[in-house]
Amino acid sequence: MKSAFVADLTPEQNITAFFLVCDKEVRTGNSGKPYLRLSLGDRTGAIEARMWDNFEKDAAGFSRDDFVKVQGRVDLFNGRRQLRIDRVRRAEPAEIQIEDYFPHTREDVEKLWAALRGHVAGVKNPWLGKLLTGVLDDPAIAARYQRAPAAKSMHHAFIGGLLEHVVSLCGLCRAVAERYPEADAGLLITAAVLHDIGKLEELTYERSIGYSDEGQLLGHILIGLEMVGKRMAAIPGFPAELQTLVKHLLASHHGKYEFGSPKLPQFREAVLFHFLDDLDSKMASMRASLEAEGGEGDWTAYNAALGRYLLRVEKYLAGEATEKAAGAASASAASQAQLPLK
Repeated sequence: MKSAFVADLTPEQNITAFFLVCDKEVRTGNSGKPYLRLSLGDRTGAIEARMWDNFEKDAAGFSRDDFVKVQGRVDLFNGRRQLRIDRVRRAEPAEIQIEDYFPHTREDVEKLWAALRGHVAGVKNPWLGKLLTGVLDDPAIAARYQRAPAAKSMHHAFIGGLLEHVVSLCGLCRAVAERYPEADAGLLITAAVLHDIGKLEELTYERSIGYSDEGQLLGHILIGLEMVGKRMAAIPGFPAELQTLVKHLLASHHGKYEFGSPKLPQFREAVLFHFLDDLDSKMASMRASLEAEGGEGDWTAYNAALGRYLLRVEKYLAGEATEKAAGAASASAASQAQLPLK
């Protein structure tokens, strides 16, 4: 077990602990002097770290995605924790327990997978059912689908994040199909299961979450279109028109050209699915911000995905209740002071 996790670090704390190197670079300070900047992480989060002096020899001994042993002190800078490193070295394999280092869905993966299989089993269209079952029955896909994050940083950026996101979306799709019976639930579930399947190849997630070369060059929408297109073409008799609809669901799910969609959603289920995907992504991004440290007062740190700060409503209301209680107590005390003595 690690001696110190990122979430437990407190200002003015001296530590000696192991971390995963999520990012590494040499920067130049305002004085013109170079320094080492690292992002160090474990399953509870990440912390920015800096080594100011004599870092060259130590830094040459490790790379991004390596594990390191760090000695240093936790400071508070601009309201956020920052680790000042005195010594750092690459960790030996025997010093590391891999499960300590990767943020993971809080849900039970086996239960999520069973829920996903249940949603797929409920698809009535035989062609869509055959497509989805074939995808989930592929051992190579199933293993990665249960581990992949849904994004590098925007939402569900943790091991198992894609599966958690997709199961949530399937529930939303079922609910919306009941509210709008003219919508085809099978098409919506198909979109939920397949829309981000390209992320199995776009992202790397054996250590820290990053992009593969193919992911950098093509992106998950193009990768997913190719993957799903090949699978539909391999099913004898799969209707050509239905193939086009499935491809459009994948191509349009980001909703806007500036968000990376090569096409805008152009039929009922495509429009519905775009908004459901956007809703689930934004709610996950807000959840992560509200649970993270940082920010001032009742407000979170800036959420880049949403382009705003977020109010911690529970904290805000608790503060208001405390102020009212204090005001009532003060008023009561003043009233008592004015009573005549007997």
